[in-house]
Amino acid sequence: MINKFSKQVIMWVALLLTAALLAACGGGGESDTIKVGAIHDLTGATSDVGTPYADGVRDYVKFVNDNGGIEGRQLELLSADYAYAVDQAEQLYSQYTGQGVVAFQGWGTGDTEALRAKIATDEIPFMSASYSAALADPAEAPYNFLVGTTYSDQFIIALQYAKDNGATNVAIFHHDSPFGLSPVDDGRAWADANGMSVVAIPMPGGATDFTAQLTQAQDAGAEYIVIQNVSSPAATLAKDVARLAEGTQIVCLNWCSDELFVSLAGEAAEGVIAASPFAFPSSGADLIENEIRPWAEANGKNVDELGVHYVQGWTTMKAMVDAIRQVAAAGDDITGPNIRAALEGYANYSTGDVTAPITFSGSDHAGSKALQLYQVQGGEWVKISEYISATN
Repeated sequence: MINKFSKQVIMWVALLLTAALLAACGGGGESDTIKVGAIHDLTGATSDVGTPYADGVRDYVKFVNDNGGIEGRQLELLSADYAYAVDQAEQLYSQYTGQGVVAFQGWGTGDTEALRAKIATDEIPFMSASYSAALADPAEAPYNFLVGTTYSDQFIIALQYAKDNGATNVAIFHHDSPFGLSPVDDGRAWADANGMSVVAIPMPGGATDFTAQLTQAQDAGAEYIVIQNVSSPAATLAKDVARLAEGTQIVCLNWCSDELFVSLAGEAAEGVIAASPFAFPSSGADLIENEIRPWAEANGKNVDELGVHYVQGWTTMKAMVDAIRQVAAAGDDITGPNIRAALEGYANYSTGDVTAPITFSGSDHAGSKALQLYQVQGGEWVKISEYISATN
């Protein structure tokens, strides 16, 4: 027989268990973590650049938590390797949104575009390492935000440089995927309007020689080669250009504008130009010198070895988290719509000189409109321009 005291004990135990359950489900108030989802390519086709980018994303979360979190709440990153497989990206996205993430860090163009409609329905602010111009229109992708200059603008700026230096024929060698094709049509339209021609040449995955593709470019009279691909195949192409088409200027867009390209291409990297939306670790950018480098050194890491894509991942995560900070500081609920509103309030948001200032609005989610040109000189990337914007 249960006495009155025993009933009270049972009641208190039940209340404690209920509170614990609510906390586990995200209902425990200010002591809860703030959950952000992420997918990384650590083992797939773009893992050579995906791994340092992922490290930058994850380390920024550690940096925030090391410094007290957000209004006393820790960030919790729910993340996994999706090996550049769209179906795995969709599965992980659904899993993490089901666990209560309020924002998401993606990776590739194919998976980001595949998730676009679901992101909008779920009202989850989403940043990725894809800078496809198709993701920048809020009418089509209301919860996607681009920190880097779009691939289209990157290509157009490369074409402007080629035109300014007397070229009329340009070949774009591209990854055979939505990522690779992303800038082609916009770049070709700009070229047609400005008295230039563009030939687009796919780079087969796993290729160890691009002789046939170079012959195609030479037959088209290409004076410049623009590469929309990651570092490893770009380095192979650069070696073939040095061997078969010496004197042809190469311009790398974002994903081969890095230290790995120089290391793999060796002497063939000399003179290659980077259309880089993000500053290199050696640039002296404020964010790198005053935040990234000190934290990295305190944690036994060397930002110069981690590279530009690490800086890119860190900066992208910071841009997202700063919007969460704004929502929290205002005392508002940390929800997708509130984070979106904070992001759309960014006007000349500073990334500490890692990128051009970022502006988002209700009609444009392409945050950065400009980039800097670098060139390999003596085995190092050296800045050769200030910020350049794409023109019509």
